[in-house]
Amino acid sequence: MAYILAIESSTKNCSVALFKDETCLVLKEEIGEQFIHSEKLHVFIDEVLKSQNFIPKDLDAIAIGAGPGSYTGLRIGLSSAKGLAFALNLPLLSANSLEILAHQLLKQEKIPQDAVLHPMIDARRMEVYTASYNCDLQELSKVEAQIINEDIYKDAQTRYFFGDGASKFAQVFQSENYFFPQLYYPSALALGEIAMAKYARKDFENLAYFEPLYVKNFQAGKPKKLL
Repeated sequence: MAYILAIESSTKNCSVALFKDETCLVLKEEIGEQFIHSEKLHVFIDEVLKSQNFIPKDLDAIAIGAGPGSYTGLRIGLSSAKGLAFALNLPLLSANSLEILAHQLLKQEKIPQDAVLHPMIDARRMEVYTASYNCDLQELSKVEAQIINEDIYKDAQTRYFFGDGASKFAQVFQSENYFFPQLYYPSALALGEIAMAKYARKDFENLAYFEPLYVKNFQAGKPKKLL
């Protein structure tokens, strides 16, 4: 028997779940347009544990959504996950947030076996973080920051585009072979399901050196001039 706390903070969805083996005991999540992770994440962790009369030392592992996604959200989530894992001497598990989205879609929709899955996370302007997977969640193309343009995906392959970046793609492309399911943000629910399988294999991260999957370098916005 294993208890895992799963944390997903790579997008606007601040999401925390507690798992007992393959069963999710409790899920707490909220989508905030202005990113609520700094205010809500630790509150959610506390509420999730207390709802099951848990204390942190009852846990067996911590799981974190590794990105890509919001630089700030990833830093907040990983700092929390690493802090708990280090303080409690627990293993750290991870899954990239695009794989988490693909896992969610396969649980939500009946997908043709030959389809290609394209989870997409908004990367601002006309750019998305994306990768492609088959229906066995095998990676067909690596994670990248992709600029949406008319020169990609010009074939008859059945493709599913989803995540909060997929709406950008839908504005540019129309095809009877392209589908856009209503799935926007990765959740700790799917992360926990992936993490349990990794826990059984002892597929742990190096706590000291593990970093989020940023893909792009951080660019701080310029402060507005005061009038």
